[in-house]
Amino acid sequence: MSPLPPTRLCLVRHGETSWNRERRLQGQLDTPLNDTGRKQALLLAERLARLAAKAPFSALYSSDLERTHDTATPIAARLALPVQLTPSLRERHFGQLQGLTPEQAAAQRPDLQLAMQQRVVDHDLGGGETLLKLAERLRHFLGHMLERHPGGRVVVVTHGGVLDVVRRLATGKSLDGARDFAIPNAALNWISHDGHEWRLDDWADDRHLPQALDEL
Repeated sequence: MSPLPPTRLCLVRHGETSWNRERRLQGQLDTPLNDTGRKQALLLAERLARLAAKAPFSALYSSDLERTHDTATPIAARLALPVQLTPSLRERHFGQLQGLTPEQAAAQRPDLQLAMQQRVVDHDLGGGETLLKLAERLRHFLGHMLERHPGGRVVVVTHGGVLDVVRRLATGKSLDGARDFAIPNAALNWISHDGHEWRLDDWADDRHLPQALDEL
């Protein structure tokens, strides 16, 4: 019996929202895609359909927030796969900083903004979710993918903060280190598991997009 191929996840951040353009922290608040984001979702679906023609995808998962669900919908149509919504893929809850721009956060809660900027891993930002808790739920999700789709290729539609932590988990980088990689809207980010550990295969592939904003 030949060994299974690696389990591969194609992780994508949702399309652009107006709050992305305003650099406003969305967190787990529900915000819709803007016109650019809807166009990005269509271009993303086309790119994934071309990839699926060479090697099919096994499943499609999405955060249950509006901006991710709306990004996943055209992908589901092109890949002929149901969208499996899960709160496990929601953005980090940013506590009292949700809904604020960096300037508003600096004026209203400079202590919380500093904790977020310094990536204090056990700080909940005033009733939100710590980086440690976020990493814990994402480890659980990744383990679930290995159990459900061994040797498969899975599309995962999620958020910038989630992708930040998933990349760190796949590469062994600490949660509290400064981010030195891009997380564009609607780009392709690939990780795989060879039966022993996760590894980073490719990141921030946005060749199908005319432009994309980086994560805040």
